[in-house]
Amino acid sequence: MSETDIQNEIRLALSAHGVVLRMNTGVFKTEDGRTIRCGIKGTSDLLFIGNGYIAFIEVKTPLGRASPDQINFVKQIQKLGHKAGFARSVKEALNIILGGNTNV
Repeated sequence: MSETDIQNEIRLALSAHGVVLRMNTGVFKTEDGRTIRCGIKGTSDLLFIGNGYIAFIEVKTPLGRASPDQINFVKQIQKLGHKAGFARSVKEALNIILGGNTNV
């Protein structure tokens, strides 16, 4: 299963609990050849907005590895008192939003 497939399953499951936003980051070229950069390096894939709280979720495949920037971002969000973590499944994502954080 691809990271996109896992992310879509997570987005669907979490939408029953609040609002889920996909946070696109990266570089792309427009039709006329201009380079566009969007997002902040390391920002998590998903932002969950629940009743009175937020959570950032970085989605990975079972073999996927977090980059140093992603690890730093999650740690900074956690230090600020918000929920954040890495999810390889719907179960892990639900644990982040309902139970707390997960480690890399």
